[in-house]
Amino acid sequence: MKAVVLAGGYATRLWPITEHRPKMFLPVGENTVIDEIFEDLEADDRVDEVFVSTNERFADTFAEYLADSPFEKPTLSVEETVEEDEKFGVVGALEQLVDREGVDDDLIVVAGDNMISFDIADFADFFEDKGTPTLAAYDVGDRERAKSYGLVQLDGDEVVDFQEKPADPQSTLVSIACYAFPAETLPKLTTYLDDDNNPDEPGWFLQWLQRRGAVHAFTFDGAWFDIGTADSYLDAVEYALDGGTLVADDATVEGSDLGGVVHVMSGATVTDSTLDRAVVFEDATIADSEVRNSVIDTGATLEGVALSGALIGSYTSITEGDDF
Repeated sequence: MKAVVLAGGYATRLWPITEHRPKMFLPVGENTVIDEIFEDLEADDRVDEVFVSTNERFADTFAEYLADSPFEKPTLSVEETVEEDEKFGVVGALEQLVDREGVDDDLIVVAGDNMISFDIADFADFFEDKGTPTLAAYDVGDRERAKSYGLVQLDGDEVVDFQEKPADPQSTLVSIACYAFPAETLPKLTTYLDDDNNPDEPGWFLQWLQRRGAVHAFTFDGAWFDIGTADSYLDAVEYALDGGTLVADDATVEGSDLGGVVHVMSGATVTDSTLDRAVVFEDATIADSEVRNSVIDTGATLEGVALSGALIGSYTSITEGDDF
């Protein structure tokens, strides 16, 4: 069995934090999102190779990361894009990877920005038992939120209907970006694309498969975070920290009030400030400020300001009286 970790997005909704950093490397507590996925795949003896699918812009970053990581299975597979408008779409990129790497085994595909509470080995067990294309499904519990995802309707654990981003969701059970495909299904990626079907959202491909044969759904409780916005990232941090705080041993926090969900990283300095639901990256400095629902990147300086819902780029300086 092979696995693909999708890491080719540009995460423009999280800029400037992710303008020069893959969002999969964003810390969630003591770990990163993609490390959680790598750990599961590394521990599963059925998976003998993990392809990390990324773009040319972040290829060097991933290459350096993998070279220094403790994981043995991941190898880099680079799609030839450097900008958002050049992307092939997820299905298009997957089809190219299968061809480029000569994949002819059963294949697990998981998005590298997915934080999930189940072990991928449990998903693989379910897939092997069913022997059909398989997706993971989660009840988001909110019809408005369900509009942003692929909606699945089940008969037992078999998918009997699939709607990609429906305007009027009839339920709240959605497909998340975790899939498994039998080896014989992989050539159908090319057939699907040759028929001018949607190359972007994988849900369209699953819907196309479901109309031609059995597709099953692995449902799970617990937690799932699709890290695409600042709010969803901070939600994932809240889950990882169990609503608490995490301050690096070599960070400095003096005369400050740290509320719930605060992560202050190595070398950062926070003095005479109030932080709540905030992530402060390495070597940032915050003084005499109030920071809420915000992410402050490496080396940034805040002094005498009040911020809420902000994404502050690396080495940015904002002081009292600045127009921002």
